[in-house]
Amino acid sequence: MAISLRRVLVGLAIALAVGVPVGIAVGLIGALNAATSPAFQFLRMISPLSWMPIAVMAFGVGDRPIYFLLAFAAVWPILLNTAEGVRRLEPSWLALATSRAATRWEMLRHVILPGVLGHALVGLRLAIGVVWVVLVPCEMLGVSAGLGYFILDTRDRPACSELMAMVIVIGLLGFLLDAAARWLYRLAFPGS
Repeated sequence: MAISLRRVLVGLAIALAVGVPVGIAVGLIGALNAATSPAFQFLRMISPLSWMPIAVMAFGVGDRPIYFLLAFAAVWPILLNTAEGVRRLEPSWLALATSRAATRWEMLRHVILPGVLGHALVGLRLAIGVVWVVLVPCEMLGVSAGLGYFILDTRDRPACSELMAMVIVIGLLGFLLDAAARWLYRLAFPGS
């Protein structure tokens, strides 16, 4: 479980590191949105599992292709929700910051990031659900540990009781991850 959770956290961290900045840029710059929207919509419709052979060829076996696949699965809800958050920023906030001669960094730090936080957290919650579903098949990719590996192992032995127990554990861990994402959102927005 610890190995699988580490893979999920690394995949989500990569997706956040890519999705939030790109989402902010896409939300702020109309020309960038127009230029990237068709490509993003096309790429997000491709199942992350379709990339498995390419990921293995590019990164070999082990954790690196799994990180790539999980990050690829998670980046789209984060990126698109962040971009939507930027588009929904209160125009008066931006006008006020501009009238106070805020630098770009100050505008980003004090207006844009706080303004898109809720949308980014919703994107993160959606990403957790997607990543959790994609994780198990990804861990059937030539690794020797993790929840997906254990599923294959119990199937090959055959150990039906252990297999059913692992299915329940996967559901419980997914539920707890979603609960953690909801808690994080309530922590950031206590009144909601």
